[in-house]
Amino acid sequence: MTEGRTDLSTWREPQALIETGALEAMLGAPALRIVDCTTWLKPAEPGDDAPYRVVPGRAEYDAEHIPGALFLDIQGQISDPDTRLKFMAPDAERFAGAMGALGIGDDCRVVLYSAGSVMWATRVWWMLRAFGFDRAAVLDGGWEKWQAEGRPVSAEPGRHPPARFTATPKPGRFVDRDHVLSRLGDAGTAAVNALAPEFHLGEGPSRYGRPGRIPGSVNVPAASLLDPSSNGAFVPLEEARRLHEEAGITPDRHVVAYCGGGISATVGLFLLHQLGYRDLTLYDGSMGEWAHDPDLPIETGPQTGETR
Repeated sequence: MTEGRTDLSTWREPQALIETGALEAMLGAPALRIVDCTTWLKPAEPGDDAPYRVVPGRAEYDAEHIPGALFLDIQGQISDPDTRLKFMAPDAERFAGAMGALGIGDDCRVVLYSAGSVMWATRVWWMLRAFGFDRAAVLDGGWEKWQAEGRPVSAEPGRHPPARFTATPKPGRFVDRDHVLSRLGDAGTAAVNALAPEFHLGEGPSRYGRPGRIPGSVNVPAASLLDPSSNGAFVPLEEARRLHEEAGITPDRHVVAYCGGGISATVGLFLLHQLGYRDLTLYDGSMGEWAHDPDLPIETGPQTGETR
């Protein structure tokens, strides 16, 4: 099942990661729900206050997808519709309704994948866990790895009868700006920015507003946690550990992950969870909220002791 990966017995929850061969062997299982989470971010329209335009990957899904897969519109189906910020977590009722309408029930085994980046799958994985559902896995390497290996595809839409999904929010999985503000300067907290280094440093314009980062935060780019030579599969767990510990992110600290819109930060959260970190949170508003508010502090340039 591991297909050449690092021994998954070292992972906290090995069942939360699935390889392409293992998924192919499961196709057609009655309780299996495969979910295509693909989303694209396009340039915003002129005059639009949003940092980007969200385009669900429905057209690509309609052309071909993993057999039996369902399509999930993250922004349209499981995001809060009453905020200018994109991808904010909805209330439990909206989330449960969307899952149930797809045919995802409490006893289902869910496998999440996406094209372009695994971050869309890890975002939905984090949301499912935040609402009390622990039976989901992320497909390592996603759609690109599945295609590259010549595995079966289909254009037939996946369909399942509606199901009962129980959403029980777990406190602290998502945090707001006030929580982040309250932790600034706290030695027991590690704020982790998943954006690329140039955005962390505040070099050049930012589509989120003011360039820069939350003061005191460290940078572990989501891209550094994925292996480009393996169709964007996760790096080995020990590599993920090294990258985080070198940035000062140790298991004893309260970790607040953020990025631009609460999506790419979930790549790091997925791996930190697998490394056994217990105190993990996601600042859902991320820089889409923070950089847009002139009353919130922001930091640019290299950090003290940082070399370039």
